[in-house]
Amino acid sequence: MRTWQIERRKRTRHLIELGGLVVKVGIVDLTGGDRLTILGALLWIAEKLQSDQGEQARALWVAKGRQAFEAKRVADAPNDSQETPKDQS
Repeated sequence: MRTWQIERRKRTRHLIELGGLVVKVGIVDLTGGDRLTILGALLWIAEKLQSDQGEQARALWVAKGRQAFEAKRVADAPNDSQETPKDQS
C-alpha cells in the first residue's frame, strides 16, 4: 500500500472517530441532526478557544472529557461483586 493511501486511511479513521464523539454525547439526537446547529456550536467552541478565556475553557473541557471517558471505562469494567463465588472445595 502506498504512503498516501495509508495517510488517507488514518485521516478517514480520525474523522470517523470525531463524528462518533458527536453521536456518543447525544448531539445528533439533541439537535435532530441539524447540521447548521451542530456547525454553529462547533464555531462557538472554536471562538471560545481563540478568546482570552480559551485556556480556561480548554482545561474545563479536558477535565469533563477525561471524567466521561473514566466513567465509561469503569462502567465497562467487569464487576467482581456480580460474579458468583467459585466452589473452593
